[in-house]
Amino acid sequence: MILIKNKRCSQEKLLNEYPDAIIIDVTSKGEGEWQKLSPFYPHGGIPVPFSDEATSMSVEGIWQGLKVFESTDIDRNSFRNGTMKGIKRTVRTNGKCLGHRKGINGKELLGYIEARKEIYVPSYNWILENKCQEQIKKIRIMSRSKPIILLDYDTNDDVENPTKPLSHASLIKKFVDNLKNE
Repeated sequence: MILIKNKRCSQEKLLNEYPDAIIIDVTSKGEGEWQKLSPFYPHGGIPVPFSDEATSMSVEGIWQGLKVFESTDIDRNSFRNGTMKGIKRTVRTNGKCLGHRKGINGKELLGYIEARKEIYVPSYNWILENKCQEQIKKIRIMSRSKPIILLDYDTNDDVENPTKPLSHASLIKKFVDNLKNE
């Protein structure tokens, strides 16, 4: 069993509710190998969707880099950011977000949900398949005998729900669950 819980929740409370659980922080603040599951982690070589040979250091770099705002277009520097800091591009500094460009040279702007489906989820799944095989294998094995709690800042597992950011931990859970069925 794999559960998604908010990182801000007390570990003591979680362990009271799930005493045998293994708690794994999959955020950029996570420790050791588990930090590699963060969308901010600079794996490098991540294909930028709809962009020929372009790559990014992180999934978050792709997500932020392809954002288009009222006052500015895409930001190629986001793709090169390997620090896990200063990646987010906000409406406060750039004006209203108009959407995500469908590729570096694309003309089409994707809405929030379409961008999740066509940019974020495929990019994140790419790192799970290509950069985080060991971590996924360990989670899969551990989840056979104990509950696993994945900590994330966001717990929304519905890609269609635009009111809250999508939980990348939910994508890990879906990925591991699909592998269990193989």
